[in-house]
Amino acid sequence: MSPILIAGVIIVNLALISYSVAIITEQRKNIVNKFILTFLTTGVIFDITATVLMILGSANSFSSIHGLIGYSALAAMLIDAVLLWKLWLIKKEPTPTSRKLHLYSRYAYAWWVIAYITGALIVALG
Repeated sequence: MSPILIAGVIIVNLALISYSVAIITEQRKNIVNKFILTFLTTGVIFDITATVLMILGSANSFSSIHGLIGYSALAAMLIDAVLLWKLWLIKKEPTPTSRKLHLYSRYAYAWWVIAYITGALIVALG
């Protein structure tokens, strides 16, 4: 495995940790706060970085099935971050999330975990 791909794998694991902390906290407390936004934003940055590294380090086409799942999962998490930031910026204090946003966060995270698992399987079986 190339050093670029190894760096991508390490960084995507950091994204998993960061996303997990953010979304699990949001799901348990049903609020958005600075803690959640910090971890969610960090996760998005790690995810974008890992995606770029994996594209650069991979011999496969960037439009593979895993790539398409991964890009859509990254987009879902980016949208979630934007929506939670938008909610936070209205009051700038811990704010309850709406039922729709609460569910969206859960489904976006679940989709991202599916993308993560498919990538891990590709590495393990490849």
